[in-house]
Amino acid sequence: MTAVLVVAMEVAWPYRYSAGLLLFVAASITDYLDGAIARSRNLITNFGKLMDPLVDKILTAAAFICLVALDDVPSWVAITIISREFLITGLRLLAASSGQVLPAEKLGKHKTAWQIITIVFFLLLRSLSEWGLVLTPPVTNVLEGILSPLLLGITVALTLYSGLAYCWKNRALIAPGT
Repeated sequence: MTAVLVVAMEVAWPYRYSAGLLLFVAASITDYLDGAIARSRNLITNFGKLMDPLVDKILTAAAFICLVALDDVPSWVAITIISREFLITGLRLLAASSGQVLPAEKLGKHKTAWQIITIVFFLLLRSLSEWGLVLTPPVTNVLEGILSPLLLGITVALTLYSGLAYCWKNRALIAPGT
């Protein structure tokens, strides 16, 4: 779905942001349901522990990159998010090389939830404009002047904090003997 999302967002056609919003929400919901079903039926595998977080990262990174291209999100935000994701993926690969599997943790899931909320917010704003829904200046001021920076701040803070916490918890992989 990530490839379709990117194509929908990049090709100039009417309602591309609405399509992107629907695709992103559908991908996020199906990802959540997949995990919930796996946990409820005890179908958790090492492959799933490694690939599910990786697929989440690809989806959110692609969405943030598209939002940077639209000038909705500052590039430093996307770079911070993607850098954290590469760092954690590298840590997981390091663990895998020694036969360990590092699953996603609750803090990382909260981080992902806030990233999704932030992406949906920006796609929703774009989608509303496609449908000709013009927001009044006071509403626009609140959304763009307060809510937008707040969501980005929470997302970046959780991204950094969860990455540092994950590295600290697994520091023995980085510096054996600590």
